[in-house]
Amino acid sequence: MGPFLLKRILTLIATLIGASIVVFLVLEILPGNAAEIMMGADASPEAVQALAEKLGLNQPAWERYWDWVVGMLTGNLGDSYAYSSPVSELMLERMTLTVPLAIIAMCLTTALALMVGIYAAARHNKLGDVGLMGLTQVGIAIPNFWFAILLILLFSVKLQWLSAGGFPGWSEGLGPALRSLLLPALSLAVVQAAILARITRSAVLEVMREDYVRTARAKGLSQRATLWGHVLRNAMIPVITIMGLQSAELLAGTIVVENVFYLPGLGRLIFQSIANRDLIVVRNCVMFLATMVVVVNFIVDVLYAVIDPRVKASDI
Repeated sequence: MGPFLLKRILTLIATLIGASIVVFLVLEILPGNAAEIMMGADASPEAVQALAEKLGLNQPAWERYWDWVVGMLTGNLGDSYAYSSPVSELMLERMTLTVPLAIIAMCLTTALALMVGIYAAARHNKLGDVGLMGLTQVGIAIPNFWFAILLILLFSVKLQWLSAGGFPGWSEGLGPALRSLLLPALSLAVVQAAILARITRSAVLEVMREDYVRTARAKGLSQRATLWGHVLRNAMIPVITIMGLQSAELLAGTIVVENVFYLPGLGRLIFQSIANRDLIVVRNCVMFLATMVVVVNFIVDVLYAVIDPRVKASDI
């Protein structure tokens, strides 16, 4: 396990370095003056020059990149131009909403997908299978922002069970906070659950056709015992792969969903910072989201080796 884990850690570090270079190049090295973009086209040359000196844009590119990387490692991300406060404080404040929202959405996605996928595979080509796969096809076609609006119309406007938006804060209690995140998490989860359910069904059906599964059935094991005891573990590798990819989709989806539900999370901060031309905040937020995606995929790689030791052995 040691060489396998070391190789994955080195890959993780290399990927993060590559991601930081790409983010830096896109936001700071491409043609155009970042200070002029922030100040707007009508700003005076003196104001643009003053902001450029404040942001260190008059320094060489390699020096600015190095200062940014050192700042990320030490927790000094600089100060927001629009909010006049440290970027690290802004991000930490918003992450207390976005991270729980993404976790809740991922838990809902996994629970819904596994239930639907396993149920459909166990009833292959029967009415339940065909009906559920039809519903998942509809779920894949629905954009999460449109589904979010439908949820608001049903549960907030018509039934008046849940709030249409806003976040009371964790200080108001766990119950009210979770209630305000339920509809946003559901709107994020439904589309991803539809995709994952189809992958789960296909993976379970593929494993169920293996010889050892037929042998287990021939020995007298029930379909339920065979499914839970022999099929699921071997079917989980493609499922975990998609879950790792979906973590990126969920994080990206928060940008839209948080604006639909007026939630003060990291996604809304990115949207507001783009509108305010606050490139410092955009750069650090994008790098944080990229780091989250890379770390999740690292965890997925480690889970491969835990679930199927053959993956670890073939990679050393």
